[in-house]
Amino acid sequence: MNANEFTSPHFSPRFAPRLLVLALLVAGLSACADFSGIQQQSQLHEPVIASAQDKAAALQVRADWWRDFGDEQLDRLQARALANSPSLKLAQARLARSQAVMEVAKGATLPQVGVQVDLTQQRFTANGMVPPPFAGAVRDTGTAQLTASWELDFFGKYRAALDAALGTAKAAEADAQAAHVLLASHVARTYFQWARLDAQTAVAERALAQRQQALQLVQGRVEAGLDTRLELRLSEAGLPEARLQLETLAEQTALTRHALAALLGDTDSSALAAAPTRLSAIRQPALSGTIPADVLGTRPDIVAARWRVEAAGNDVRNAKTQFYPNINLVGFAGFSSIGLPSLLNGGSQQWGVGSALRLPIFDAGRLRANLRGKTAELDAAVESYHAAVIDAARDVADQVTSTQAVQRQQTEQGAAQAAAEAAYAIALQRYQAGVTNYLTVLNAETGVLNQRRVGVDLAARALETRVLLMHALGGGEASRFVAAR
Repeated sequence: MNANEFTSPHFSPRFAPRLLVLALLVAGLSACADFSGIQQQSQLHEPVIASAQDKAAALQVRADWWRDFGDEQLDRLQARALANSPSLKLAQARLARSQAVMEVAKGATLPQVGVQVDLTQQRFTANGMVPPPFAGAVRDTGTAQLTASWELDFFGKYRAALDAALGTAKAAEADAQAAHVLLASHVARTYFQWARLDAQTAVAERALAQRQQALQLVQGRVEAGLDTRLELRLSEAGLPEARLQLETLAEQTALTRHALAALLGDTDSSALAAAPTRLSAIRQPALSGTIPADVLGTRPDIVAARWRVEAAGNDVRNAKTQFYPNINLVGFAGFSSIGLPSLLNGGSQQWGVGSALRLPIFDAGRLRANLRGKTAELDAAVESYHAAVIDAARDVADQVTSTQAVQRQQTEQGAAQAAAEAAYAIALQRYQAGVTNYLTVLNAETGVLNQRRVGVDLAARALETRVLLMHALGGGEASRFVAAR
């Protein structure tokens, strides 16, 4: 179109505003969608969990994995902890908040309908546009109408926001599952620590009784003139040492009971049983076969990290749609009048329908800055996912190594304890026969006591490493790769 066409008889001046609006719209559309140069820097590696279906399945793990230890008292403690723990309730509250945010985002994708009722008493100005008899008078005004609006999601803005909120809610669900597994593992480890201290106390009591018997033996030999007071003093010195060991273990036991009570959401440890199950009576799940790498996908922290990547990606998509126009459909129908008696008369009816388009053209870089921020958050979520996968792989490898190492250590310790017990029996027989002195007996006894303590510690560590392995594998999924022994 050239300048002469504006004077053509076929051109009507009323089309000029429309052409101007169309030109501005085209120019705005070409100017608004300018997010060039803002690109994601971190790329997601081959994911451990690739799809939403896989992520949902990963959360369906057996929640009561601790039952593999075959300890009813532990089962009861776990039930109390899961019912009363404040940390678990906090995770559940965060999940409820995320789900509420998701519902808010979902509501934005649907039409909004409301009712408006306004009743007002006012004085109309006598010097304005209101004609007599209302000018300068005090009258009641009323409006009663139904309103509706719907922002058409042509560019997927609200869909992206809903997907981002869904991802955040799913991540919170995985976090709650992670808190569940973490709490259960803490309860199991603290319980096994309590069992270890109880077994160590039994060893210390046996040592005290053994030294008391040895003292009586030495006293008899001194009275018979077979030993000197040196052997008597050496024998007496062992009693305070044994009692000191018992006092130390009593303190550690009390502190462990306090910690266990706190995990159960209780402030009073007296509600616990008098003693835990004996270590030797607790079943030890052992490794069975190879653990595939994809089982890491069942770890709740990996699931949560993957959902956060998806949520961040949808946030980026939502940030890009902010560059495009918003298109709204609005409508209303109802009654409006000056004077309440005539509010519902036929003449007071009013209605209206319309549409609105809003387009950002110049915003001083706010939209680009927002997009850069969301893209950086996506990069951070991707790298957090990568770090979580690496940490999970290292964690599993560490626990498998420790589990196998403890098994070998228990075999060697069993042989060492048998040798120490035999050496002590021989030394005691030789002392009773007068062939050797009491120092030989003390040295042999020290070796026996040390091996008994090491045996208890290894038995407790064997249980703890299995708890840590189950936690590293994501809780219940660990039971697929352990076998009761």
